[in-house]
Amino acid sequence: MALDNPAFNNPAFQDSKAAKTYPGRPGLQPPAAQTQTASAQHAGVDAAAQAQLEGMYAAPSAGAIETDRMTIEDTIWKTVGLFAVLLVTAVAGWVWTMSPVAETGQPTLMPWIIGLMGGFVLSLVVIFTSRKKIRPALIFGYAAFEGLFVGGISAFFEIQWEGIVLQATLGTLSVVGVTLALFASGKIRASKKATKVFMIAMVGYLVFSLLNLVLVWTGVNSDPWGLLGTSIGIGGFSIPLGLIIGVLVVIMAAYSLVLDFDSIQQGVRNGAPRQYGWLGGFGIMVTVVWLYIEILRIIAIVRGSN
Repeated sequence: MALDNPAFNNPAFQDSKAAKTYPGRPGLQPPAAQTQTASAQHAGVDAAAQAQLEGMYAAPSAGAIETDRMTIEDTIWKTVGLFAVLLVTAVAGWVWTMSPVAETGQPTLMPWIIGLMGGFVLSLVVIFTSRKKIRPALIFGYAAFEGLFVGGISAFFEIQWEGIVLQATLGTLSVVGVTLALFASGKIRASKKATKVFMIAMVGYLVFSLLNLVLVWTGVNSDPWGLLGTSIGIGGFSIPLGLIIGVLVVIMAAYSLVLDFDSIQQGVRNGAPRQYGWLGGFGIMVTVVWLYIEILRIIAIVRGSN
């Protein structure tokens, strides 16, 4: 899965022989209870020891803390913690961006730039070092920088189109909620064929985005959105190309979320160490921020064309 979320391109989340190579993987030794049972059969434990063993079997299932293994619940809490950090720094980025507006009438782009660059660098560090060791501090740092970026760019868009941030937030929550519900109910799952189509679409979108960026930077296309701002006639209606491509990208982002959820489930099945829950939360954050930015851009293109 090289072209989907790179955070999950880790042996701990893969259903293959590679899953046996990640650091901290479970050994092949029998569980403690089975070891004690085997010893009891050979040594002949007394009734008190047997009662203690039965009590262990009757006890509630051990959680992530007791087993030091990745679980869905523990990953959810880690993800919530990361988004809490993102929201705090997003507020800081918003206030920072808006601070010079009263005096100069123009927002500052510093939070946007700092957040984008810092988040990009830390994301690469997290991805490339995760095969050897998971460092939660780096992932928290990424969440903080990403919050600055999200807050800064949101404030910038809000100045031009009032109410757009609320619209984009509701749209993002709706897509994430529906995708999660469908995945949890088993109605949608990742497949090899769909993933192959997804990868081809991602390559096409990346090439298009790069070409569009070059056209805008070189002045070949004077529209701020480049080719995305071009309108095409469909059935007598003029529809921005950015809206059509944006809808397709949102569908791609939703499928990327499905891949993220599937990878986390695979990590749990592989018995990955508990610390890999941080990597799972990081991966989900990458996808959700991408989804939010795309929805924000779609709404801006639509409202700008009216």
